[in-house]
Amino acid sequence: MGEEYEVEVGPVAHGGHCIARTPEGRVLFVRHTLPGERIVARVTEGDETSRFLRADAVTVLEASKDRVEAPCPYAGPGRCGGCDWQHAKPGAQRRLKAEVLTEQLKRLAGLTPEEAGWDGTVMPAEGDKVPAGEVPSWRTRVQYAVDPDTGRAGLRRHRSHEVQPIDHCMIAAEGVSELGVEQRDWSGMETVEAIAATGSQDRQVVLTPRPGARLPLVELDRPVSVLRVDEKDGGVHRVHGRPFVRERADGRTYRVGNGGFWQVHPKAADTLVTAVMQGLLPRKGETALDLYCGVGLFAGAIADRVGDEGAVLGIESAKRAVEDARHNLAAFDRVRIEQGKVEAVLPRTGITEVDLIVLDPPRAGAGRPTVRHLAALGARRIAYVACDPAALARDLGYFREDGYRVRMLRAFDLFPMTQHVECVAILEPAEKGR
Repeated sequence: MGEEYEVEVGPVAHGGHCIARTPEGRVLFVRHTLPGERIVARVTEGDETSRFLRADAVTVLEASKDRVEAPCPYAGPGRCGGCDWQHAKPGAQRRLKAEVLTEQLKRLAGLTPEEAGWDGTVMPAEGDKVPAGEVPSWRTRVQYAVDPDTGRAGLRRHRSHEVQPIDHCMIAAEGVSELGVEQRDWSGMETVEAIAATGSQDRQVVLTPRPGARLPLVELDRPVSVLRVDEKDGGVHRVHGRPFVRERADGRTYRVGNGGFWQVHPKAADTLVTAVMQGLLPRKGETALDLYCGVGLFAGAIADRVGDEGAVLGIESAKRAVEDARHNLAAFDRVRIEQGKVEAVLPRTGITEVDLIVLDPPRAGAGRPTVRHLAALGARRIAYVACDPAALARDLGYFREDGYRVRMLRAFDLFPMTQHVECVAILEPAEKGR
């Protein structure tokens, strides 16, 4: 740790870094660099026994044509860990994400882009095509860490609990920035999550106090609801204002309570619903599953399209999200939401066949047992929504083993300046593709 090497930088890798090797052949995973550059890399993690070392590019000797001066003053070695690619042109960021997705598909699923029905591009969200050196303000939910010594809000440094105090987060949406969280004293708080709904003017902060600390009087620059995370049970409780925010997608309003999950980019929900519906092409009277359904985003979209003769079952593990989903979809008589883990609830339903499936699993993916169960249901189309290329590729490989092929795959840059990419894969029984 702390040792420096002059190296040539190789290809991008999954995780927001590039691969290089020391003169002795040790693998370096290096942040703040780009393929083809010559740099001085300083080791940040690892020792003589480590299989690989982590490092930062502290000096750029020969720069890539895709490099720009990082617009954010808090980006760079040893500073904020929120963004991975501030130093790359926007178009280059999307190409890097496409290279990562291509490599993961080949290595874990045995698929080329052509075999996955993917044109090899990562599409920016509407309004996010900005010139080099500019940053789209897209993040509608920001969890600030609080420096225990100063009470200032900031963001954690990469792979660290240390806090980088900031005056302004450039990727934060306007609705978050206008709250003025960074200018307040949050002494006694562990974290402050700021939420700005895109379907309404609802604003919310979720406070996590340190053990034994009292909540501060929250006076921000805009009206805001306040919730707190309970020290004992981790539950989220209302302090004042609404316990939920109202989001909007696909022409419908969704209640999202207690800081629950909703897509972070303001265009993400509509973008993903459109991609899923174009892939599934629901028909009147069909039956569908919405797995890991959250507050019912995809279940509502499918229910609209399958009509009164169709039926949708959603499964979600988070109790509050299930309550919200039932509220959001109360107008549909033939939509049912069950609480529990997908792998436990789905077998108990007794369902043996279904027309359509959409799944949006957590970052770890669905896993082989769940994929096997889903493949046995014989759906004519399956939509897999994924935020992690490796988990997506692994599960697509499992689906392939169980008789499904990828008909189409689309990739969206819904997390600009970071390593993350959102994908929608549409699958169908393999025999239909012959």
